[in-house]
Amino acid sequence: MAASSITVRPSPTAIARAAAAAMPAEVSRKPLLGILGVVTGAGVVTLTSRMISLGMPDFRGLHGFGYDESAWISSAFDAGLMFIGPFTVYLGGLMGPRRILLTAAALFTVLLIFLPFANSYSLAIAMVFLSGLTSGTFYPLTLTFALRNIPLRYLPYTLALYATFVDGAVNIAPSLYGWYREHLSSNWMFWNSALITPLMMICIYYGIPKANAPKKPGEAPSFAGFLYASAGLAMLLVACEQGERLDWWRSGVFNAWFASGAFLLLCALVRRLRGPNSLVALPYLLRWNTVLLGLLLFGFRFTLCTTIILVPQALAIRGFEPEQIGPAILWSAVPLIPLAFTAALLLLRKFDPRLLLAIGLACTAFAAWLNSQYSSTWAAENFYRTELLTGVGQAFAFIGLVGCIVLQAIFAGALAKPEWVLTFSAFFHTIRIFGGTAGAIYMGHFVAQREKLHSNLLGLHVSSGDWLTNQNIHGMTAGLYAKSSGLVAAGARGRSDCSTDASAGIQPEHYRWIPVDRLELHMRVGACRSVAQVALELR
Repeated sequence: MAASSITVRPSPTAIARAAAAAMPAEVSRKPLLGILGVVTGAGVVTLTSRMISLGMPDFRGLHGFGYDESAWISSAFDAGLMFIGPFTVYLGGLMGPRRILLTAAALFTVLLIFLPFANSYSLAIAMVFLSGLTSGTFYPLTLTFALRNIPLRYLPYTLALYATFVDGAVNIAPSLYGWYREHLSSNWMFWNSALITPLMMICIYYGIPKANAPKKPGEAPSFAGFLYASAGLAMLLVACEQGERLDWWRSGVFNAWFASGAFLLLCALVRRLRGPNSLVALPYLLRWNTVLLGLLLFGFRFTLCTTIILVPQALAIRGFEPEQIGPAILWSAVPLIPLAFTAALLLLRKFDPRLLLAIGLACTAFAAWLNSQYSSTWAAENFYRTELLTGVGQAFAFIGLVGCIVLQAIFAGALAKPEWVLTFSAFFHTIRIFGGTAGAIYMGHFVAQREKLHSNLLGLHVSSGDWLTNQNIHGMTAGLYAKSSGLVAAGARGRSDCSTDASAGIQPEHYRWIPVDRLELHMRVGACRSVAQVALELR
């Protein structure tokens, strides 16, 4: 570093004094209620997103939407989450987290109650986007509240509850949705969150203190800069989510979304350079550990693809319904509560969170290696042991990673200024969403390319008119007749699904390629190992 530069790193004593001077009046008098409220909000957002993904086939069938139309619905929800994430920095600085959370939660509840009755496609898109917009405030303000309002002795338990609610919502969603569809109605994919959110509001009302009236700055903060940045990130997210379906750069729609998002981010950068906003402290993020933790969070989201994408698709492609897939994924949630609080106790005893992260990623990598023995004969029961091990790994890795993030915020002096905490929270919220989207995009692209390859290989030696080919087509037609509009439609579906290697004697249960193969799983093992190595380099 050049001699003229200045390293801004306050001493621990200065950090403690600044934190004590900044927030004595805002410490929660009922921290347990506040903790329960904010972590419930984070869990509700995760559960709603998973429910929308699982229930979209039923939702579009009930309302008569096409496949391409319904593909934009889940993207609208994610776009709302991304748009409000950076914008929450502005709102949190002006109004305080309590008022934002209560207002957004009330609107979110009302939207989810009436969303199943939105028969118009435009109305459904608008309501889903507003649902994402209102619930998107929960994630950034969770970390903000944890850092600024919760006594430090409660932080490990906050992390344990946070891991239990967020990770548990991902793993319990298939079983919960399957039960709703079987015994109640698919509309409960929305009403489930609408039922939980009022409980979250009660906890927030009594657990989060009222914020002091903000001091009037000398110059009004820039509203335009937040708008440009939020809209640009949301457009880039939509472009990335729809890229595989639209065939990436060959699609004019994808190019329009991507170019518009990049242009708005450029406008936000220009606005930042011309008139810096007092509520955003971007230079505060230029610390090695902060950047490294952002990369770790981005990579950790990839490891969640096992329970979110790979195992459900491996079972769904063989005809399993959500209620049949759920028990396999549910095993990842079984050890969450005891393991999460065990990790919290370890943190209280000054156990290094980096070691927790490394242990968790090692368990996840070992589970991925066990899954590499996958074959077409596996059912949900075969995934129980690997999903249980995955649950152990995710619990330790999640708490270890969030523990590192919280410690970095504390020791980097984030508590000294409100804008530092808000910027820190918004940064990791943005990384979290883009990390999950990148993982889903990679897996979706990889699965699509491997499916094309295996479909081509299976159909190389199929001879039209061969007796074995005709026999298999007739068998597929008979099996699909009950689920088709007629014999002609069943025959067409049978011929489409029966593009197999007839001369090799491939059986009907092997017709469809299973999207989990050893190459992909070994790549995931390597990714987990590399992330674990980076975790141990944190200084």
